[in-house]
Order: sequence, then C-alpha cells, then structure tokens
Amino acid sequence: MKIYKERDYEAVSKRAASLVANQIKAKPDIVLGLATGTTPIGMYKILVEKYNSGEISFKKVRTVNLDEYRGLSDTDKNSYHYYMNEILFSKVDIDLSNTFLPNGMAKDPEKECQAYERLLRSLGGIDLQILGLGENGHIGFNEPGTAFIEKTHLVDLAESTIHANARFFENIDEVPKQAYSMGITSILGAKQILLLVTGESKAEALAKVINGPVTEEVPGSVLQRHWDVTIICDQAAASKLGEV
Repeated sequence: MKIYKERDYEAVSKRAASLVANQIKAKPDIVLGLATGTTPIGMYKILVEKYNSGEISFKKVRTVNLDEYRGLSDTDKNSYHYYMNEILFSKVDIDLSNTFLPNGMAKDPEKECQAYERLLRSLGGIDLQILGLGENGHIGFNEPGTAFIEKTHLVDLAESTIHANARFFENIDEVPKQAYSMGITSILGAKQILLLVTGESKAEALAKVINGPVTEEVPGSVLQRHWDVTIICDQAAASKLGEV
C-alpha cells in the first residue's frame, strides 16, 4: 500500500485528480471504476477543470460504477446515474455509451448481477478502481459480513449505511434498503485501486483497513491483499493510524 496523508479535503482531491489524470494520459481508453458519495466530488470537479483546460480528454475513456440503488431510475435525483451525469459526465467529452452502472430498475436482480459481471469481463477488467470507505469499513456497498468471494450482488443495506446516506434524501424513509454493488472479488480484480478517505468519522475504519486483521467484518481490510493500492487521506481520517 502507498499511503498519502494530506492536509485537508482539498489537498486529497488534488492529489487524487492528478493521479487519475495521469492514468488517462497514459492510457486514453482506460477503464475507470467510479465511486459516488461525498468524498470523490472534489476530485471530479478538478478533473472537469483539467478537461476544460485541455489537459485531458475523456473521449475514449470507459467507466463502470461500483453500485446503484435498487428501485431508483436513472433520472431519479438520488440515483447514482443522476449523480454521475451531474458531477462528471455532462461536463466532459465522454461518450455516454461507454459509461456503465447497474440498472436499479432491473426486474430480475440475479440476471442484472450476472450481466454486470459479463460487462466487466467484456471490457477486459478495470484498470483503476476508485473507492470510498464507509464508517463501518464497507467498500462499494459491501457491508460487514460480506463474503470476500462475492461478485456483483444485491445488498441489504446496513442501518448505519441507511442513516449515513439519509442526508441525500428528504427523509430517511426514502432511502432505499437495497442496492446493487460490485462484490469484493469484482473490486480486487482491478489492476490498480485508489482509496479516498476524509474526515474524523472515518478514522477508526481506516485504521482497521490498514493495520487491522483481514476480516469480512471490515470489508475494506481485504485491500491489504491487493498488489497495487494507493490510499489518499486527510489528517482527520489519518488521526488513528500512527506512523504507517
């Protein structure tokens, strides 16, 4: 693991954007695994700035997202389809036919999960997977207790995750109780992984991911087994790491 402790959220976003931009320059048709939520927004904004300045192009980039809520259409303002379009896709020159997310409205969850796994294989795998970290140690929507052998699957969201995501909805009752998520095996198949962690509320989880035992009770701890992981965190998130 390569670990970068940055001063604050802005510094984390800048370093992450520079890393992703360099990967795009090195391989214009890169397959990027994308994450949503609050943490990567700053990185996406800087990538848009780099596109506007002519530093990078997304014309050949292909993207696959980690997850999507079950029961939300791609036009729902709380769906990750909508998030990606608002935050990134509509602001750069990416070909939307090269952007992929699970279908939250799929009628057959098992078929949808199998189809998403076939998609990942058809793209030749993920070159760089971007991850955030949940307060309970989840990556994607792989909650504590998720088997490491899982591929893309339908997840029953933990109460802590539902409460954490309630800030994006008008009230907690609107938060979906299930989501489609790449599994741990799907994530570990990426050639490179970039984990972004900010805020004091993530400090304990990050310490367990880096220093704790590899256990399904802390899904992110499995990253210790991957050959190429970069972690970028702010001082608040790194507060319980010690000297690593």
